[in-house]
Amino acid sequence: MKRSMSLGTPRSRRHSRAFAAIVVGSLFFVACGSDGGSSSTETPSTEAPAVTDAPVVTDAPSGEDGPPTGPEMLVGMVNTEGNPNGLDFPDIRRFAEASFEYMNAHGGFGGRPVKLETCVAGGTPETSQACAQELVGKGVELILLGLDLFPDFATYEAAGVPVIGVLPILPPDFTANALFLTGGNATTTAVMAVIAQDRYQAKTVGIIHADNAGANSTAAGVEAALDKAGITWKAVKGGDNETDAGYLGLMQAANADDPDILISLYADAGCIGTIRGYATAGITKPVLTTSICSDSDVISQVGDDANGWVFVGGTIERDTPEKALLQTIVAPYIKNEATGEMGIEPADVKTGALGLGGLGTVLVLSLRNFAAEMVAGGTEMTGQNLYDFLESADGLFLYGGITPVKCGLATPSYPSICSYVFEATEYKDGAVVSVDDGKLWDSTPLLP
Repeated sequence: MKRSMSLGTPRSRRHSRAFAAIVVGSLFFVACGSDGGSSSTETPSTEAPAVTDAPVVTDAPSGEDGPPTGPEMLVGMVNTEGNPNGLDFPDIRRFAEASFEYMNAHGGFGGRPVKLETCVAGGTPETSQACAQELVGKGVELILLGLDLFPDFATYEAAGVPVIGVLPILPPDFTANALFLTGGNATTTAVMAVIAQDRYQAKTVGIIHADNAGANSTAAGVEAALDKAGITWKAVKGGDNETDAGYLGLMQAANADDPDILISLYADAGCIGTIRGYATAGITKPVLTTSICSDSDVISQVGDDANGWVFVGGTIERDTPEKALLQTIVAPYIKNEATGEMGIEPADVKTGALGLGGLGTVLVLSLRNFAAEMVAGGTEMTGQNLYDFLESADGLFLYGGITPVKCGLATPSYPSICSYVFEATEYKDGAVVSVDDGKLWDSTPLLP
């Protein structure tokens, strides 16, 4: 029987936590990873990407080491910041700005220097519309979306300005006239169902999540994917923040009917609470959750209580040229806690601790590599040409070379999404390790 029940009352509407749960599986810190052991092919257009080991590209193609010499390119970026309800993601913009600053000294954007015009949306349709009108009015030839809840696609389309984002948030994004490098909620939740079905042959699942708009939306995605797989589920809802006893009660309620596995959609402090509740309840069956719960700050507190937990979207630590470049780019923009000044040594950058700000680097550096490949093939660098190239090219990968990119594989339901697969990690023998030797889990079979 599929049903949902609520335990407790939401104690706060911390929307940033809801969005963290949505983002998690899409934050492919590809070759970057985190201190806790997580971070983050050519295929026909009608088939899912091959789930195989992908080649690791190092940096942008050679010949892009010096300052760019082409005509300046005006690029606009919209990002949500300053909303009192917790929708405040300035690091996405700051790290994107840092990436363009690096590019302007090292080959530019397909050989062109970039002037980046940013506009801060406030988490409302009105502010997103105002940003669209402002940037179009300035004559930008490409729009980048950090986190924008209500992109004004109509204004961009009317002006003929292509839109490339890093993360679709709400359902209208999935069918918009835009391209998103990651799949967001839809693909993350589908992969959870794929792992439940393929790795654990689960027939029944217990789900726990907070009772707020973002978490309910994420849970709905999981439930739809489980329905498609023919897996029976029961969902138990709790508060945004619970006591230890509250988390224990949630775990016990979700496990009451002895499901084959559990799924937890809590994040941050909720990770610690649910993992401890799981251990206290003496539950030993597998739990699927998001890669947020594999953060070093969580693992350092829960330790072996995390045995049995699988982190969807997590990747193991990989020391690669991509990781080193990312550390170099963002290091000047991270506060030194010892001195109080901005700037730390690149080696001290904890890539897994970049949070949502890492989306800014993934977006810009992925597009930098795509642009370099496009120009190397003889196509002029323009915003529209880059969009067209991304929409049609084969053999692309997100920055780091692990996650394949192929836009529109799930057309017509999700034509704007460009990546569909995830790695996963698990806590095992005192460490967070790769699940099944870095296997990539394909979301397309169970996308609702």
